[in-house]
Amino acid sequence: MQTPNDMRTQIHGHDHRDEIPSGQPLRKMLYSWLLDPNIKGNFQKDLDRWISILIIANLFALVFEHVPAVYDPNKHWFHAFDIFSVIVFTVEYLLRFYLAPEDAEFQGKRHPRLSYITSPFAIIDLLAIAPFYLKAFISVDLRMLRFLRLLRILKLFRVLIPAYKEFVLANRGRTFRQKMHAIVFPSEFGGTIHNIFDSFIVVWVVVSVIAVVLESVYGVEYILATEFIILDAVAVGVFTVEYCMRLYCCVEEPGFQRAVSGRLKQAKTTSSIVDFLAILPFFLEVFLHHLFDLRFLRVFRLLRLLKLNRYTDATSTLTKVIARELPVLSASAFVMLLLVVLTASLGYLFEHEAQPDKFENIPQSIYWAVITLASVGYGDISPITPAGRMMTIILALMGIGIFAIPAALLSSAFTDELRIERETLMNDLYEMLADGVISPEEAEIINREAKRLHLSEDEVNRLLEKARRERELKDDVSLLPLHKIAATPAHAVEYFKQMISQIRQLGIMTDAANFEAAASKNAGLTDAELALWRQIKGE
Repeated sequence: MQTPNDMRTQIHGHDHRDEIPSGQPLRKMLYSWLLDPNIKGNFQKDLDRWISILIIANLFALVFEHVPAVYDPNKHWFHAFDIFSVIVFTVEYLLRFYLAPEDAEFQGKRHPRLSYITSPFAIIDLLAIAPFYLKAFISVDLRMLRFLRLLRILKLFRVLIPAYKEFVLANRGRTFRQKMHAIVFPSEFGGTIHNIFDSFIVVWVVVSVIAVVLESVYGVEYILATEFIILDAVAVGVFTVEYCMRLYCCVEEPGFQRAVSGRLKQAKTTSSIVDFLAILPFFLEVFLHHLFDLRFLRVFRLLRLLKLNRYTDATSTLTKVIARELPVLSASAFVMLLLVVLTASLGYLFEHEAQPDKFENIPQSIYWAVITLASVGYGDISPITPAGRMMTIILALMGIGIFAIPAALLSSAFTDELRIERETLMNDLYEMLADGVISPEEAEIINREAKRLHLSEDEVNRLLEKARRERELKDDVSLLPLHKIAATPAHAVEYFKQMISQIRQLGIMTDAANFEAAASKNAGLTDAELALWRQIKGE
């Protein structure tokens, strides 16, 4: 049976404090903390992640350096960012050079640091910083320098190649479609490659949405018009490939196995419809621009933001909340609608003669009623008659409570839904602990649910400890009340066996002659009870 610490380690990974003992040599300790990929819980993945972000930022900087309107007024900032990047990449290169004797790939070599310098990754790291130092000592054409700095993107292979090797190993013997499914859909075969694919799509969603927003700013669009067109075309290409990949390999998902009907079913899912709408405006504008003016469709590119719903369950939780509270919300909406119509009618009655242009009719008064009841008060329409102003005061006070009801209901229901889902996780933990062991599959389920419910490691540990205590309480029937023990025959049998065991222990530990003398004195035990005592003792 696993101990609580073993269970926490199984779920959250190894504790780096156990893996990295104190008192070891500095070089060994630095390698263990920063670069060792075999120690879960160290900073190796964090370091790779931030280096990757810096590489991508360098790529964007290189793109904007080709836009004079952006680069010329901000030369000093671009230069400062380049210096910062070179410093970070140089420190990383020197750190890996210093720690090369601790790396399993080089420590068996006669000259580990020399072997590191000649390795492909080290050459890529050197090429990432070499242009900056070449410029300091050699006269290099600026255009050539910018081209050489593009080599920094090759540093991403330090993350991609190990992930690819892990993916190939995990998918050995599987078909091409199954491998594609492992990349696109969550599964036990995806590994790091699946996470990289998801991150890649998320980055493109965010970048494309930001581009759409900035494109609406005339000054920015005038400067970056060409870049926006290219970026949108690339983004559509990425999303189109993703959409086709999902349709192609969705038949590997449970419930979508059929070649035609399974793909049609996948195409009708909410996430697939969002994926389709994310690319539809581009193709409509490309193929039908000569027939219709479809520039208005560009704003629908913001639908790409909905693609992020695939990576969070917040929207599905909100949908469950609305569906569950729909009767109450409907009643609240009816009261609000009734109040709005009555308010608009009274506003028209009191203010029409005084302000015929603003309170021209009841439908126009509805706008004023909603603004007043919602306590927004733009001020573009306001009553001027004493009766109208008095009514406005009353309605504004009523609106604070009436219009706040749906928000309060949703807030309370959302909290309840999260509590229910956490209790469900608690019940799952309770069942998982039935055998006293958390298997790797169960640990993966717990991690996935904890991520979905936004639970921290401490919160998961508390739930795990609570489930373990409840399981122990259930297993230890002696802690249950007697009537609960009697209600379950299995518990009653277990309790009876425990009582007999305790009587035998008592017979071994106590003096038999004194016990029987005390039992016979003053009718302490009946003859039948004393005979049962002797029988349990084995006499």
